[in-house]
Amino acid sequence: MPLAFVLINADLGGEEELMKELRSIPFVKEVYVVYGVYDIVAKIEADTMEKVKETITWNIRRLDKVRSTLTMIVVEN
Repeated sequence: MPLAFVLINADLGGEEELMKELRSIPFVKEVYVVYGVYDIVAKIEADTMEKVKETITWNIRRLDKVRSTLTMIVVEN
């Protein structure tokens, strides 16, 4: 099953709200607030790679509190 991890930079103070929004998106399986260069890590899993890409492009990247993302697509699961 296609799998990707999305590293997200959020607006300052917007992490909790963004986590709630991310958890409501289909195919977002896990969401964590982390310390470091990025603020949030989201695990995306769907039955096709097209759905994974659509989720990232049309749902996650367009959220108001998302400043930037870095996507890592898993090669082998």
